[in-house]
Amino acid sequence: MNELATAKRCAEKMWGSDSASKALGIAIDIREVGAATARMQIREDMVNGFDVCHGGLLFALADTAFAFACNAYDRVTVAGSASIEFLRPAKRGDVLIAEATEDYRGRRSGYYTVRIKNQDGEAVALFRGRCVSRDEPVVDD
Repeated sequence: MNELATAKRCAEKMWGSDSASKALGIAIDIREVGAATARMQIREDMVNGFDVCHGGLLFALADTAFAFACNAYDRVTVAGSASIEFLRPAKRGDVLIAEATEDYRGRRSGYYTVRIKNQDGEAVALFRGRCVSRDEPVVDD
């Protein structure tokens, strides 16, 4: 099996139990190994008292893309740390696209950047995450 097929199998396995991402209406796309795209439309129940998307939900979107990107190698990998910079507000009805890319991958840890943009291609947030491998398979054969 090639690396992209492995990454997609890992994503399918993760998605099967990902109730949180499903509840937020997040969709995942895996086009290359070590990268993932997550999409989410901002609903009425996702905006705060200032009528913009709650920052925690932007973090959740980015964290989801991060998780699917860093688990592409059939090793259970979890977040060790993460941070986010909010660049522009996301509004009700916006469709957000979070693109996670691998900056560095070692034997037991890795670093990823997630860029969130809105449907107009405008930068909304920038997320950086560090992951740690538990060195267990994602997919049990």
